[in-house]
Amino acid sequence: MRFHLDTDSFTAERAWGARLVGQIDNVTVRLHWTDQPYKWHVNDGPEAFVVLHGGVDMHYREGTEEKTQRLEPGQIFYAEDGDAHVAHPVGEARILVIERDGSV
Repeated sequence: MRFHLDTDSFTAERAWGARLVGQIDNVTVRLHWTDQPYKWHVNDGPEAFVVLHGGVDMHYREGTEEKTQRLEPGQIFYAEDGDAHVAHPVGEARILVIERDGSV
């Protein structure tokens, strides 16, 4: 199935609502819209965040130290399996998330 998706105007009914863009083997590609932080979590596989619109403060832990990286459109954050992290949008954000199907 082919479709066209305008990422600049995409919204969802709730924070972190998503549209499945596609699936490649056991990997999903989803477009998320949010205006609220997610929650601290650890994925059971690697995860890539690509900021398409807006800004995101990505909080993550290195050992016991919490760090923050501001992501602007076009920037990517990659979390390894087991990396604790949480995304805090700055206003509205649209983020492409690539991760293992069924990952938490």
